[in-house]
Amino acid sequence: MPGPYVVPVHGDEELPKECDVVVIGGGIIGCSTALELAERGLRVTLCEKGGIGKEQSSRNWGWVRISMRDPREVPLMAASLRIWDSLDNRTGRDTGFKRAGIIFTCNSEKDLAEHERWRTNLDGYQIESRMLTAREFADTVPGSRLDMAGALYTPADGRAEPQKAAPAIAEAARDKGATILTECAVRGIETEAGAVGGVLTERGPIACKAVVLAGGAWSSLFAGRFGIDLPQLKVLNSVMRTTLLEGGPEQTIWAKDFAIRKRQDGGYTIACGHDNIVDIVPASFRYASAFLPALRSEWKSLSFRLAGRFLDELRISRRWSMDDASPFEYNRVLDPVPSKRSTQAALAGLKRAFPVFDKAEIAQHWGGYIDVTPDAVPVISAVDSIPGFHIATGFSGHGFGIGPAAGRLMADIVTGRAPLVDPKAFRLARFSDGSKVELISGF
Repeated sequence: MPGPYVVPVHGDEELPKECDVVVIGGGIIGCSTALELAERGLRVTLCEKGGIGKEQSSRNWGWVRISMRDPREVPLMAASLRIWDSLDNRTGRDTGFKRAGIIFTCNSEKDLAEHERWRTNLDGYQIESRMLTAREFADTVPGSRLDMAGALYTPADGRAEPQKAAPAIAEAARDKGATILTECAVRGIETEAGAVGGVLTERGPIACKAVVLAGGAWSSLFAGRFGIDLPQLKVLNSVMRTTLLEGGPEQTIWAKDFAIRKRQDGGYTIACGHDNIVDIVPASFRYASAFLPALRSEWKSLSFRLAGRFLDELRISRRWSMDDASPFEYNRVLDPVPSKRSTQAALAGLKRAFPVFDKAEIAQHWGGYIDVTPDAVPVISAVDSIPGFHIATGFSGHGFGIGPAAGRLMADIVTGRAPLVDPKAFRLARFSDGSKVELISGF
């Protein structure tokens, strides 16, 4: 099934012989990194195997939230909200960003206590976030029939359009001098005296001294080819969108049965926040022990299946020759079939909560693969074993909103600037240096 329509970005025709930094991956993380580096005067080449923003960066819900995040991400997300505020002016393009607030509903006194405990993570950030009673929720969101104990409301949270954001940032990076190459897979990195010396693309070599791998769900496969163990799995989330619908809620809402965001076109993006499909694939066994704590914590929201994806990934070579086509050239865009069971269940729950959605017309369903790490926290890090090589991936369903700040932090690490926030929590080495893999409450 075709994914959502994404604002097209036409790649540059000429392959540069050399540059300062090559960014691999044209999602919001890679594009944000490229823009940051280009604004600092570096010669940047962004290489995307398919099209800009065609995978999870355009298939996510479009939430720009600090609420209910892992506390380790809160400082970076606070910075990202500030970046989003000026992103349209900075890029000269429309991303659809608007601070319209996000509400997480609570079904019990236990939920209320957990959400209130989480809210204290924002103390000191001057970000308004407060608990609502059921009555206050009804006053804030007219037309609801939700039976609830209360809610966490963060007015500072926002929303944006996933089909517009990465393309806007990529074009802005090009405005600043970056080269944008689409349908140009990177087959691998080349080293000189053990450090990065360049990359080899399907269109030829590019000499460089630094590489940023921002390949989303493909990052573990690429890194493994060069001896880097990056524990990462894919989780399928399914989404639907409606046509224009008058009278629905303005705020973005997460509830037991559904998650919704009002779209710039007047329709709604709808999904289920508690129903994700995990395909059992060869990597599931390779990383089973690393993901065991996550499985114990999140098993109620995961549906495991053994289907065609196992054979698909079994056929993908993990040790390809750089003189021949890489797996990325045979997989230009990950476009998984969505679970209509999941989206239809979300729509049914939404109709019970907001009768106005009885009139909703469904325009499209799509699926997207979320790149997940064992602790649900991203890797934004240099790779110690290969000087000049860096990784920004594993955003675990949180990457769209945090993307602009993640790009800035990655650029800080590449250029040696004082980092935007302390990057220790995002280091790759946490998975190999004996550190405890810890899941902290948040979504």
